[in-house]
Amino acid sequence: MGFIVYFALIILIPLFAQMKVKNAYKKYSQVPSSSGMRGAEVARRILDDNGLYNVKVEETHGMLTDHYDPRSKVIRLSSQNYHGTSIAGAAVAAHEVGHAIQDDNSYAPLRFRHALVPVANLGSNFSWILILAGIFAQISGLILLGIVFMAAAVLFQLVTLPVEFNASNRAMDQVVSLGIIRNDEERETKKVLDAAALTYVAAALVAVLELVRLVLIYTGMTNEE
Repeated sequence: MGFIVYFALIILIPLFAQMKVKNAYKKYSQVPSSSGMRGAEVARRILDDNGLYNVKVEETHGMLTDHYDPRSKVIRLSSQNYHGTSIAGAAVAAHEVGHAIQDDNSYAPLRFRHALVPVANLGSNFSWILILAGIFAQISGLILLGIVFMAAAVLFQLVTLPVEFNASNRAMDQVVSLGIIRNDEERETKKVLDAAALTYVAAALVAVLELVRLVLIYTGMTNEE
């Protein structure tokens, strides 16, 4: 029964987070901002105000595919947010600019997350191979090695939290100080940003739960030995 509850949780937690962000985005993508600025204009305005003239703003395909590319120094906004004039589009654009500002300021958690990317990718790709091989072959050493790899991926998820929350805080500060949103629009903007942040919280929580479960499996095997 415990395993059923556990697996239900690791499935339902991300689904709940995704539902929240999609509902918030869908709702506020229908609400026009008082400034009437397109997402691309919001991003450009904040970038220029912070002296980031070298960072480009480009359109990308897909829904909620918005991101900042630190290697190319480009903010890519999904078509709806790039061209749209909604509260949601302004919030998303400002959030991505928040990452560009972090990059320019050498924000420590962002730098640490970038450094973790190769290790986290390695952990995500190989941890389960080692763990499953260790479980089937009853070799605790393989499980431990897999856990070490997975711990790196979990650390990446945890470091992502302050990076994302900080980017959202920067976004709110910028859209308010530049007059991109009015006082009565702050609550709606914050709802969009909070819903997006919830997906990262859910991912980190599930990752930690999985790591704890595997540690318990490993300790159980070593106790039997």
